[in-house]
Amino acid sequence: MRRALAGISLAATLMIALSFLIPLALLVREQARDRVTTAAEQRAAALAPVLALTTRPADVQQAVAGVGSDDRLAVRLPDGRLVGTPHAPPEALDRAVGKRETLALDTDEGWIYLQPVVLDRNRVAVVEAYVPAGDLTRGVGASWGVMSLLALGLVGGSVLVADRMGARVVRSTRSLKRASLALGSGNLDIRVEPDGPPELQEAGAAFNTMADRVVELLAIEREMVADLSHRLRTPLTALYLEADLLGGSPGARRITEAVTQLEGELDSIITAARTPLAAGPANGAKPARPSEVTEVVAMRLDFWSVLATQQDRLYERSFTPRPTPVRFPEDDLAAVVDALIGNVFRHTPQGTAFAVRVERTDRHVLLMVEDAGPGVADPDAALTRGVSVGGSTGLGLDIVARAARVAGGELEITRAPMGGARVRVSFGLAGEER
Repeated sequence: MRRALAGISLAATLMIALSFLIPLALLVREQARDRVTTAAEQRAAALAPVLALTTRPADVQQAVAGVGSDDRLAVRLPDGRLVGTPHAPPEALDRAVGKRETLALDTDEGWIYLQPVVLDRNRVAVVEAYVPAGDLTRGVGASWGVMSLLALGLVGGSVLVADRMGARVVRSTRSLKRASLALGSGNLDIRVEPDGPPELQEAGAAFNTMADRVVELLAIEREMVADLSHRLRTPLTALYLEADLLGGSPGARRITEAVTQLEGELDSIITAARTPLAAGPANGAKPARPSEVTEVVAMRLDFWSVLATQQDRLYERSFTPRPTPVRFPEDDLAAVVDALIGNVFRHTPQGTAFAVRVERTDRHVLLMVEDAGPGVADPDAALTRGVSVGGSTGLGLDIVARAARVAGGELEITRAPMGGARVRVSFGLAGEER
């Protein structure tokens, strides 16, 4: 933009300067010529009264010396004698005498003016005024130089002003761009100092207002999440009471363990939601320490195995013996595993077999959950937030996909060798283990 503004200013100023300078330069040249030719004509006219009184060569010579110089003025007397140094061609002198007309001639040496003077007894004398070529353009070069310097100063000044204005606009635009990128990356404290033209100042002020509103809305949303999570404690308490009524049976113990885990998850959600926004990971928090995918998957599969046994589901596990560290919190990783295995229980009939596998490549850890169910007819729709292929909320796979992106991987849904769906999630290996 800065170069564009300078280029536009340069082009516009040059056109304006040339539209004035070219006619002015021609006018200066014509005025210089008119000045010296008019003076020559006046000198020639001054000799006409002298010739009317006398045509003696000595008197005419004296008059020529008094008016000008011998190399600038010359007189052809009626008898053909010449006074001074003539420059006109003989045929031009003859024409002036014969036709008695005033002539102005341009030659290589300069400009010649011939003025016939009619005397008594029909005699004709001719006065010649001569202007050298150098006198015709004397001072024109200097005038053109001054005008060129003024034009250059005008053009340079306009380009400099445009460049300064462009620099101010570019500086304000870049500041707004950096602030927008910082806000998009999670820096909620970023603000801009409105600067530049009024339009950019308004844009900067609007950006600050937007950033304040985003912080406000996020705070409201986080508080709402905390409140909703807190409201879930009431049904959890009821589940605790039901577990106590069942006594020490295995079912009661499983209910108690599940409720205890759920209560811990709710505590984590409330704590995270009530944490000030400035303390979030996008604002300088330290990244999560590496988690072992194999350990987390094995732990969660043990939890789901009890329900699998009750529903007569055969399941297979296959874990790589190599370390599987990923830069992802264990709680979030456990939530991913629960979402994948939970989808199998929710969207396939009882008795449907499934498999959980963990593999490792040079740069990623692969978590795969397969089943022998009907599969997923539209994988793209299944990955759309809020769209469910089985009557649920449609958030499970979206949560898994976002977790994979955060961990430097991706989510893929294909057909499993078992006949149903295969969901493969990749996580980027922790840096020190690559």
